[in-house]
Amino acid sequence: MEIVLGIESSCDETAAALVTGDGQILAQHIASQDEAHAPYGGVVPEIAARAHVEKLTPLIEATLADAGMQLGDVDAIAATAGPGLIGGVMVGLVTGKALAMAADKPLIAVNHLEGHALSPRLADRTLEYPYLLLLVSGGHCQLLAVEGAGHYRRLATTIDDALGEAFDKTAKLLGLGYPGGPAVERLAQQGDPAAVALPRPLLGRKEPHFSFAGLKSAVLRAKQSGEHSDADIAASFQQAAIDCLLDRTRRALGAAGPMNALVVAGGVAANRAIRGALENLASEHGLRFVAPPLALCTDNAAMIAWAGIERLRLGHRDPLDFTAKPRWPLDPEAQAVRGAGVKA
Repeated sequence: MEIVLGIESSCDETAAALVTGDGQILAQHIASQDEAHAPYGGVVPEIAARAHVEKLTPLIEATLADAGMQLGDVDAIAATAGPGLIGGVMVGLVTGKALAMAADKPLIAVNHLEGHALSPRLADRTLEYPYLLLLVSGGHCQLLAVEGAGHYRRLATTIDDALGEAFDKTAKLLGLGYPGGPAVERLAQQGDPAAVALPRPLLGRKEPHFSFAGLKSAVLRAKQSGEHSDADIAASFQQAAIDCLLDRTRRALGAAGPMNALVVAGGVAANRAIRGALENLASEHGLRFVAPPLALCTDNAAMIAWAGIERLRLGHRDPLDFTAKPRWPLDPEAQAVRGAGVKA
């Protein structure tokens, strides 16, 4: 049974985990940087990178100690190699390289998005390929047909902002602090989702792409008008986002071909209202709905270790001169989307 040490440092979570080939998380540690970034209302790359340098080695040592293991007991080192904030990515990848060299173990350079894409299989070992994945986070909003580790067909992407970014900006406009997603969700429970007339960008379009910049701007205008409570704005924003996700995902289901399940992953997948709406959509199409537990939705090292396990089983190894990548699409063959920026 494989045992892989996973390292995650792509944004503002420093994490290490030990995971086995049968999906057991033997030990894991995650250090949040929320307090450091809260005064700025978002992640400051330089602060994040410095925190990774300070925290990563103690976290790895604590993870090994909790499992009663030495570095030599693991079968491989899996480290996030991108995409993400390049300073943080470099900290984790260089650490992974050093450990792999010191222990003479294989290095698996993991795409952070692949960690999210495969995390539902860590949570549910009965989930089989292919499945339709809605990957929705602070930096990404995509629909992908997941056909196997390393095999992805991108069906849709955002042409501007990711939904997680829109949640964070809405939270900032409403004075809710950072991180914004959970704060907006909590406030939305107190409001009327039909109180504020907000747009549903791209609703009904044939191509299942996303756009959230206009929605974010509409929230700003609603706040500036002074005509609505913050709770109503939050609830109306969340409902508009759900309507967009459902419409776009429904379009993708029609184009994806036979799928075994509808899966959601990424930080925004922790939103319970979004989960519930997608679960109903899956039921309408006669599909299983799979979402990782909340702890595996946000950035974590267990998903990186699991992606490493799936790649290790395919005979995959990476050289010690593997380069960190600030951008790294899961489907490099996907055509550029008209109007989309570099995040797509």
